Amino acid sequence: MIWTVSTVNVNGLRAAAKKGFGPWLAATGADVVCLQETRAERAQLPDAVIEPPGWHTVLAPAAAKGRAGVALYSRRRPEAVRIGFGEAEFDDAGRYVEADFDRVTVGSLYLPSGEVGTERQAEKERFMAAFLPYLVRRRSETSAQGRELVVCGDYNIAHSEADLKNWRANARSSGFLPEERAWLSRLLEQADLVDAVRRLHPYQDGPYSWWSYRGRAFDNDAGWRIDYQMASPGLAERAKEALVERAASYDRRWSDHAPVTVSYDM
Repeated sequence: MIWTVSTVNVNGLRAAAKKGFGPWLAATGADVVCLQETRAERAQLPDAVIEPPGWHTVLAPAAAKGRAGVALYSRRRPEAVRIGFGEAEFDDAGRYVEADFDRVTVGSLYLPSGEVGTERQAEKERFMAAFLPYLVRRRSETSAQGRELVVCGDYNIAHSEADLKNWRANARSSGFLPEERAWLSRLLEQADLVDAVRRLHPYQDGPYSWWSYRGRAFDNDAGWRIDYQMASPGLAERAKEALVERAASYDRRWSDHAPVTVSYDM
């Protein structure tokens, strides 16, 4: 059985719904779709987005209106849902939601973006410091239960030079700082997770998943790979296909990110 998971930062679900998110969702073969940066509460969204035919939805908006927000869409109703990760500062910040499906736990993560020398970077660092031990513990718990784990989402960090087109120019930028990249390495090692896309595409640059709206970044494929599916080894070994669903042209984009889709042979 092929089981497919897709993850995408929608850059505002209300805006994405007007630009093409609905047709994409109707056409996708994914069994679970993880969304980030929804920036909307349930009452602000039309029924076609909240309750699309054939989908069960879980929304975890941020308490601060118009910020962050994560969601899960699934073909099957989740067996259990957990919002947040037990850290008071972030539990109502619309940063993390996870759900159980059969023998797999799926998380949708929106790690804060930062800006060097500002409170935004300090917030990002606090989140990273709190989330890593949670994920290590959660990985141990799911393993003890005989469950696989995949944490999908916008990590706002390009892990290696292959994950960022203009890496030299961004060596001191948030998202490619040495300490951020080292944190992502620790996450993979300490939580015993595998970058499912990189496992299937080990030697290529990218495939990038985010392009700035400024200039001709999209047309020149000057992107960042910051959207990941970090999977437990048993699940990662079952990954058979991974692709970034890059829009055919700039004017057909419904977000500045593209869906990252992985199919697992279960």
